Amino acid sequence: MRSRSHGVEPSLYSAFLRSLRLLRVRLFVPGTMPPMPPLNPGSPTPSLPSPMSDHAVNPAGAAAGALPYKIACLCDLRDKDGSVLLLKRLKAPNLGLVSPIGGKLDVNHGESPARCAQREIEEESGIHVPMERLHLAGIISEQAFEGRGHWLMFLYRVLGPVWTEPRDMREGRLDWFPLDQLESLPLPESDRKVIWPLIRKHEPKSPNGKPGFFAVHISCTGEKGETMEWHVEQETPAT
Repeated sequence: MRSRSHGVEPSLYSAFLRSLRLLRVRLFVPGTMPPMPPLNPGSPTPSLPSPMSDHAVNPAGAAAGALPYKIACLCDLRDKDGSVLLLKRLKAPNLGLVSPIGGKLDVNHGESPARCAQREIEEESGIHVPMERLHLAGIISEQAFEGRGHWLMFLYRVLGPVWTEPRDMREGRLDWFPLDQLESLPLPESDRKVIWPLIRKHEPKSPNGKPGFFAVHISCTGEKGETMEWHVEQETPAT
C-alpha cells in the first residue's frame, strides 16, 4: 500500500481520510456560504468581499476627496521710496484683490523656487533680477485655501530698489503702493492678517541690512476656507 511505503499505518491513514471528508462536509454545509448572484453572459465575474477591505489602501477613493497641492512663489519688489509692486488681479485666485506678483512653479520641468521667482518677475514686470539679489524671506503653507486647494509658497524679497512703469497687463493692473496704504487696499485675508504683518516684522534694520525669515502655516476651515488659524513655525531676525 502507498501508506506503508511512506511509513503510515493503514488505520491512521483511514482515520485521516475520514476526518478530511468530515471537514469538507462541515465547510460546505448548504446555507453557510453567501449566495452567489447568477451570471449573465458577458457580465464580469463577481468577487467575494476581501477580509482586508476595511484596511486596504484605496488610491482612487483617497484621491476623490483630496484637494490639490500647488507650489508657487511670491515676489516682494520695492522702489527707491520703499513702495511695493503689487498686482490687482483679473484672474483667480484672488480675483479683484491686490497681491504681490508671482506664480506657480513649473513642476513638470523641476523648476526651483528661486528660478520661478526670477522668471515670474521678468514675465510680469520686465525686470531681470540676478539670482544673488533674491532673498528667501518666507515659506507659507496654506491649507484648504478657499476650500479649493493647498498652497506652498516661497516668498522672495528682491534686495535693493527696482523700477518698472505701472501698466495694465493680461493678469491685471501692475502698480506701486506705499506700505502705509496697504490696509486700505483690497487684500486677501491671509495677506492682511498673516503675511504682511510678518513681512513688516522682518524688515531690514538698516539700509544695507537683509530681511529676516519666517515660516508660517495657515489652516483655513469652513466651506470656503473663510476661517483661519495660523502658527509661525520658524523665525530668523532681520539684520
